[in-house]
Amino acid sequence: MVIAAGAACILVNNKGFGPLWLTGLALLVAGMLMRRAMTRAQRPPHDEAVPLTLDVPVNGRWMARNGPATKVPSHTHNLAQTYAIDLARRPAPDPVWLWPMARHPRSYPSFGEVLLAPAEGRVVTATDGQRDHLSRSSLAGVLYTLVEGFVRSLGHPRHLLGNHLVLDLGDGVYAVFAHLRRRSLKVVVGDRVAAGQPLAECGNSGNSSEPHLHFQLMDGPDITSARGLRFAWRYQDDDGKEHAGVPADNTCIVPVRAATTGQSDLYTAP
Repeated sequence: MVIAAGAACILVNNKGFGPLWLTGLALLVAGMLMRRAMTRAQRPPHDEAVPLTLDVPVNGRWMARNGPATKVPSHTHNLAQTYAIDLARRPAPDPVWLWPMARHPRSYPSFGEVLLAPAEGRVVTATDGQRDHLSRSSLAGVLYTLVEGFVRSLGHPRHLLGNHLVLDLGDGVYAVFAHLRRRSLKVVVGDRVAAGQPLAECGNSGNSSEPHLHFQLMDGPDITSARGLRFAWRYQDDDGKEHAGVPADNTCIVPVRAATTGQSDLYTAP
């Protein structure tokens, strides 16, 4: 909000380098310093615990993007996204340079896919009132996303997360599901859920270029002060090899259900 106030002061100023312009500049600098301090405060310590093994929160074949197996922080330390990962159903429409500039979210197989609880837990945050916007599937769309993402970052985190929910998994561990489909929540705050229970549907709300799931773990319920936590999944890649960990970027995976069932039965997509 401080950055937004500073930008507003500069934009409405029409008297040159006067008091209003200087006030705006001071607010911009202060806001950037505050954001930097927040990001540093949310950087996880070096003595991290062993990753928590969870079930993959989807069914079928999905591609991993922007994950911690490829880069840490995978997104940013801000908003506890240090070890976050994005999952999108594949195959999906290919990106284009010029046309169409955008696609309806229903054009993507991720849209409307059911998302599952990765472990037993309790719902502590649940919101699904934001719209599912068009994709950003062209060069113009990507440029628009950069501007839109900056504007969204000036407000409340919900503008970035879109529709989202937070699960308390116990022992100080919280799971975040972001970019959910509008009006798709199947749970409410206070509900206890079992591993594998449907929670909501994948959507394209918030700071999202195409329908996908943004998933992360953190050590507190408040995304503005918590720190990211590592996690591990059991999955099978396209070569049929089973893994325990987090898939690298652009790896397509199918869940192996073992973390909660005690069995190594491979889920086969219909």
